[in-house]
Amino acid sequence: MSMFCHQCQEALRNTGCDAMAGVCGKTSEVANLQDLLIYTLKGVSEFNQQARKAGINQPKTERVILDGLFSTITNANFDADSISTRIEKALQERESIKEALKANGVFKQRLYPDYATWTGHRYTFERKSEEKQVGILATDNEDVRSLRSLVLFGLKGMAAYAEHALNLGHKSKEIADFIEKALVATEDDTLDADDLVNLVMETGKYGVDIMALLDEANTSSYGHPEMTEVNIDVRHNPAILVSGHDLKDFEELLEQTEGTGVDIYTHSEMLPANYYPAFKKYEHFYGNYGNAWWKQKEEFESFNGPVLFTTNCIVPPKASYKDRIYTTGATAYPGFKHIPDREEGLKKDFSEIIEHAKTLPSPTGIEEGTIVGGFAHNQVTQLADQVVDAVKTGAIKKFFVMAGCDGRMKSRDYYTDFAQTLPQDTVILTAGCAKYRYNKLQLGDIGGIPRVLDAGQCNDSYSLAVVAMKLKEIFELNDINELPIEYNIAWYEQKAVIVLLALLYLGVKDIKLGPTLPAFLSPNVAKVLVDKFGISGITEVEEDMEVFMS
Repeated sequence: MSMFCHQCQEALRNTGCDAMAGVCGKTSEVANLQDLLIYTLKGVSEFNQQARKAGINQPKTERVILDGLFSTITNANFDADSISTRIEKALQERESIKEALKANGVFKQRLYPDYATWTGHRYTFERKSEEKQVGILATDNEDVRSLRSLVLFGLKGMAAYAEHALNLGHKSKEIADFIEKALVATEDDTLDADDLVNLVMETGKYGVDIMALLDEANTSSYGHPEMTEVNIDVRHNPAILVSGHDLKDFEELLEQTEGTGVDIYTHSEMLPANYYPAFKKYEHFYGNYGNAWWKQKEEFESFNGPVLFTTNCIVPPKASYKDRIYTTGATAYPGFKHIPDREEGLKKDFSEIIEHAKTLPSPTGIEEGTIVGGFAHNQVTQLADQVVDAVKTGAIKKFFVMAGCDGRMKSRDYYTDFAQTLPQDTVILTAGCAKYRYNKLQLGDIGGIPRVLDAGQCNDSYSLAVVAMKLKEIFELNDINELPIEYNIAWYEQKAVIVLLALLYLGVKDIKLGPTLPAFLSPNVAKVLVDKFGISGITEVEEDMEVFMS
């Protein structure tokens, strides 16, 4: 078996990708190197936990861990050299921490596990990465493996959000400490299933914390998202299309393209950038182009200009547009131009992609009109009186949280059909790219309240939780599950995993999850989630609708 990866919803046969390449397109070499990077970061965490206790830990270590975890998220980094460079940095950081511990006389002398002691050179990484102890299959106990995976994939999602917050100058030592502690715990054979279940719930707790931190980082930097009509047509200027999630990258690109004659469009998960007041002052920021990540082969072709990936999701490209794709941050793909990280106190240099854009044709229009979004918690709170009145009068019978991820499987048509089938007295609360299954449908409004309220990116699922807690307070309920809110969540990758764990920590029950349950859930672990939280998979639209509306 060349590789084993079961971290995303597309896992082969809903078991795991175990051939020369994953369904996502990453090679077995890259998959194994990513496992080795995680393995090495556990060693970094092992010693940085000691450094934290001694008060000698360094901020740069946190960046190494977050960036390393982020680069292993599905569809973010397909480049073996890029991952190998991160392994080298992790090894150097691990040894640097050890030396600092020894220099301060606080190094604990004991027999350390292999993840904390192995060493090697770039040319030996591939061979090391193929060792069983390095990967997901290190333990033969499927329940332990399942719970460890649930924690690890949650940590990957947390790391993504933490890096976005860190780019905006916001961080939490408690969250960073937990990520390190939990990474080490996934190698601790003394932890039984009950211990790991507790760790899963603790991961959910810190998932709530990191989404709150990122919300604070985004809103304090760019203002609270506000109800916005977003253009989905095009202008006849050269342009750059920005995909991913990182708002700091987006801001710096907007600044550097101002006055150049180059327009900026968002794509997929960057759509919510249109909702932030701080970005609306840029006249060359025109709107959104296209749909969810999986349609990029067609949409990047017709966009004509260069595309910037600030984060995932990358799809292996067509040769016809490969030369105009740029990556930055945790993302990389063989043959793509990569914009280096910003140096301390400086901004990223986007001059190359800007000059490239000036030489290319303007985008070809694929849609017309506008779509409405910007319903994060602050905006919904401003509408609270309308919403409460609509609920009290029966104009709104139920809210449906349909947040999460989109994907290319035909089975995801379910979410479009579900949205179209919902009764007219229901409202959809959404966040993440799952919205593209229904955000362009003409579903109307209820007393001026749109029937699709888009809070933003996947991390803005936090806003949906805030809205739910606010409604619980307004209606003086004891339990969040007493609210007229149902949860029909679509998932694809690890950021959706941490959102799910956060919802479970908040006590939300009876979530439907689809289009398939995660491959990394063993039968016993799945049973725990069913028995304790009422999690279930989707079935047919009519059958699920009957359950939800009963």
